[in-house]
Amino acid sequence: VLKRANKLGEDWRELGNREYASFRQQMAALGNLDPDVTPRATEHIPEMQAIIGGLVEERLAYESGGNVYFEVAKDKNFPRLFREPYQALLEVANERGNFPADANKRDPLDFILWQGQKPGEPAWDSPWGAGRPGWHIECSAMSMKYLKTPLTIHGGGEDLVFPHHDAEIAQSEGYTGERFVLHWMHTAMVYCGEQKMSKSLGNMVFVGELLTSYSADALRLHLLSHPYRRPWDHPQGAPVPTEALAKKLAKAFGDAGESTDEEIERYRMEFTDALASDMNTLGAIRALEALAENGDPAARRVGAALGQRVLGLTFRG
Repeated sequence: VLKRANKLGEDWRELGNREYASFRQQMAALGNLDPDVTPRATEHIPEMQAIIGGLVEERLAYESGGNVYFEVAKDKNFPRLFREPYQALLEVANERGNFPADANKRDPLDFILWQGQKPGEPAWDSPWGAGRPGWHIECSAMSMKYLKTPLTIHGGGEDLVFPHHDAEIAQSEGYTGERFVLHWMHTAMVYCGEQKMSKSLGNMVFVGELLTSYSADALRLHLLSHPYRRPWDHPQGAPVPTEALAKKLAKAFGDAGESTDEEIERYRMEFTDALASDMNTLGAIRALEALAENGDPAARRVGAALGQRVLGLTFRG
């Protein structure tokens, strides 16, 4: 954000607010429900500093050169998720923002909790001098404040497994002494041609652009048609292949009426069994298709209820 704001010559807050507003608008257009809480890192600096201070007191973190680092050697279980040899850990961390040559570190793999102020960057006062929080500590502070621990499910892209999620575990459990997360779910990457979609590569396909040509239901079905653990490809300029399916379901369920609890219990099994099998959303969509083709009006009512309440479909055509 800071680099982009400097390049555009605008305030980083204005850039962040604009991009966030665009994101929320597109999520609403897709039919996603708003979260109950939308915390911002800049509003939770005291919570982050409390965790950092606690880690320093426990000697799991150390101050050096105006920065504070988590000392990975003090955590005998690090990393929990990405179980690879040290050199592999270092290579992946370096690819994802680590600075191994930082002379203030005791170990090249130690990750930053608080970074001292640099010219032109925002900063907050702290016991270690003016600066700003590291990337990982933000997520621990906000999730533990609003969701408490242990979190039942923590999700994210598979490119966040290391170092981000392993860093979250280490600092959170080091601070609380309790388990941080019960279940981790990581989504595979979406490719655009030969490489995964990436801002740095510029090979992006944007939701806002697709919604000018396709219905929200079509795009939502397209996204849900890929099991979350498997990578998939959507080349630039490629059509959304689920438009016909969206229209088929809208025709079957659009005026189906309200279902009863008894009807849902009778017809839900294939749909709910699919979702209970590692979030098999493709299987759930196929179950909706079967309900759409069922001659019983009750089946259509159940399909409408499940599609709307669980998959967020509108069936508006």
